[in-house]
Amino acid sequence: MQTNFTDAQMADPKIERANEILRSCVHCGFCTATCPTYQVLGDELDSPRGRIYLIKDMLENNRVPDAQTVKHIDRCLSCLACMTTCPSGVHYMHLVDHAREYIEENYNRPLFDRAMRAVLAQILPYEKRFRFAMRGAQLAKPFAGIMPVKIRNMVEFAPAKLPPPSLNDRPQVFAAMGKRIKRVALMTGCAQKALDTDINDATIRLLRRHGCEVVVANGAGCCGALTHHMGKSKQSHVTAAKNIKAWMAEVNGDGLDAIVINTSGCGTTVKDYGHMFRNEGLAKEAAIIADLAKDISEVMIDLELVVTEPKNLRVAYHSACSLQHGQQIKFHPKTLLKQAGFSVLEPKDPHLCCGSAGTYNLMQPEISKQLKDLKVTNLEAVTPDIIAAGNIGCMMQIGSGTGIPVVHTVELLDWATGGPKPPKLVS
Repeated sequence: MQTNFTDAQMADPKIERANEILRSCVHCGFCTATCPTYQVLGDELDSPRGRIYLIKDMLENNRVPDAQTVKHIDRCLSCLACMTTCPSGVHYMHLVDHAREYIEENYNRPLFDRAMRAVLAQILPYEKRFRFAMRGAQLAKPFAGIMPVKIRNMVEFAPAKLPPPSLNDRPQVFAAMGKRIKRVALMTGCAQKALDTDINDATIRLLRRHGCEVVVANGAGCCGALTHHMGKSKQSHVTAAKNIKAWMAEVNGDGLDAIVINTSGCGTTVKDYGHMFRNEGLAKEAAIIADLAKDISEVMIDLELVVTEPKNLRVAYHSACSLQHGQQIKFHPKTLLKQAGFSVLEPKDPHLCCGSAGTYNLMQPEISKQLKDLKVTNLEAVTPDIIAAGNIGCMMQIGSGTGIPVVHTVELLDWATGGPKPPKLVS
């Protein structure tokens, strides 16, 4: 794609990167075949190729974003299926993230949208605030029917019951069982600590059982993904910097072999810290942390699963977009589940997003629901006993549309290697 940025514009590292990405696009349109929003809406501007044209025009002309451009950029899930499909290697993730930052800085959204985005940015990344908000939403559920659609969707998102905080999520060190093979830090996250404490608990047990000393680093928290994808780069970099400093303290102390992440949306962002901080003071440290970041499935493949009680159950595996497209991890979770004795079933159109996508299901509820219904239909069609996924957002989204138990992959691996039966499977 031909671009026409001025020398003055190219002096900005963000524009320089955008120019590099834009020029790699050859207009082939392969991305439209795997884009969920294009499949649902059928609008060229709701495809990666269409959005690339909008972004190019906006950035080249230094123009104030118009409502149409913002609408179509906002509709993007950042599922990154287009990056898997693209034969030219267009790094759409960096481009759309830059576009969102540009929109956040230059577009005056309607008051309601500004307020909702501000509230989400100040609540979701903070566990205590998130718990408080969820309890408020539980009380408001009887009145959800008379609320505006977006508010109603946020209220209905709240689970019927929240687990109590897990003591395992506090900063501490868990000794390996038997000989120590690796020393790893576990990213405990933010919303996950409020919504589903079983995931981190199972991860710690699984890692310890396989010879890992597990560190929950003091000062680590939200990865910054939620605000980063809302274009609120300053806020996202503040939270990301806290993680970098917390984990570097461990690297410079007793050392780390990996930073284990069991929420794939977070993993995609942490692995991109090197790019996010490339022009900032923490550039070197951010690159080190990005290189250490590993999805739990990568770590367990390396350690080799020790199965004590194979499970003969049918598991429909949902491959989270951030795992299969963002991190290009397609086979490890399925391989591990098969090693654990499960019969692994893959639904139709496994590349398509479930519609969760961070805050997408809250800000774009109509499109999100269409994608959820399609995903649930495809998963239920293979008649599984269990649905497994590697991302809390996907689990919540899919679980809200089916009666089949939805668990994290790591909970099943923990169970098959000597851990307790996942609570969601206990009738």
